Amino acid sequence: MRTSDSIRDAGICSSSAGEGQYGGKVGDIFYFLLVIALVAGASLFLGSAVAQPYPSKPIKIIVPFAEAGASGLVSRRPVRGKGAQAAGFYRVAAIAEQTYPTKSIRLIVPFAPGGPNDIIARIVGQKLNELWGHPVVIENRGGSGGTIGIEIAVKSPADGYTLAMGGSSNLTVAPALYPKLAYDPLRDITPVVNVAIVPYVLAINPHVPARNVRELIAVAKSQRGRLSYGSSGVGAMSHLAAELLKSSAGVDIVHVPYKGTVPAVTDMIAGQIDMMLADYAAVAPYAKAGKLRLLAVAGGKRSAAAPELPTMAEAGIKGYAIDTWFGIVAPAGVAKDIVAKLNAAIVNALKTADVRQRFGELGYEAIGDTPGEFAATIKADIEKFGRVIKSAGIKTEL
Repeated sequence: MRTSDSIRDAGICSSSAGEGQYGGKVGDIFYFLLVIALVAGASLFLGSAVAQPYPSKPIKIIVPFAEAGASGLVSRRPVRGKGAQAAGFYRVAAIAEQTYPTKSIRLIVPFAPGGPNDIIARIVGQKLNELWGHPVVIENRGGSGGTIGIEIAVKSPADGYTLAMGGSSNLTVAPALYPKLAYDPLRDITPVVNVAIVPYVLAINPHVPARNVRELIAVAKSQRGRLSYGSSGVGAMSHLAAELLKSSAGVDIVHVPYKGTVPAVTDMIAGQIDMMLADYAAVAPYAKAGKLRLLAVAGGKRSAAAPELPTMAEAGIKGYAIDTWFGIVAPAGVAKDIVAKLNAAIVNALKTADVRQRFGELGYEAIGDTPGEFAATIKADIEKFGRVIKSAGIKTEL
């Protein structure tokens, strides 16, 4: 039976028994209109379903990393918290910044073991180990006046896990001394904290017939080119300090570079070299034992560790003053929050009783400044030592 016949039989449309002239046409028109109405209603119904507010159910976002940052691992745990549940979102993976540090830290010392930067690095490293529970591994990479170690550090990843014990020599003297220096201290490093000022003193072997600086200068002038001095390396502060003495006093003494303070002091005690400008802690025990003689302090003021020693300026070398410091630096680009955390930890360590006592015994003066202040010191000293090196005519090559 046709659909139109079913509609008419149901009484929706009627006609005479013989289906008059217009009966069939009216029924067909009515049927056509009814179909249109049904289609339109269905369209409205479906349209209203599609137009419901989005989103109407939880949305799943897949991130191809796990919470600890391990790539390729997926977590399907939902976000916890009232706000997250109300929003209907689910956290598939979370990349949370790990708390620094999570592993050992490498601290590069650009000189051989036993020198002031090595001593300071080990004191600082021990305190950080105690604080964070992760070892600070001291790596001595000496050579070329301490520039090799700094070069290694600046080329390391800027993640806070490689640091260096920089100093006046390799951060402020080197740029003026070495035209082909492999790094720029103002561009390639992140200053963390300046740790300490280390007093340098003029020490001589007792076989040199001099009791003070004036007598030493007289001997050097009478024996031109015969007296020798040692340094912890070409371009080190011990080298610059002696070269400044040569130019200021007008004497000719021969430079003998070593790979660190300890071997140079050892040879001075043995009489292989005649003199050296070295850090006070490295030579004081031997002076007390009569194996060396101390004549003056290289800095601009007397040292609290040896107040009886005059400054070089007081001893007759007018305008002479070299203050030596050592500080922690990192490669350029280390995150500011990591730098701030390192700075705070080291500054607090410098305030502890045991560190203050140890520094006092060594004659070191703790600094503990901010990264910004340390950066300003580096910049100012580059300019200062540049003038000193140029005026003194000091020349050397790596």
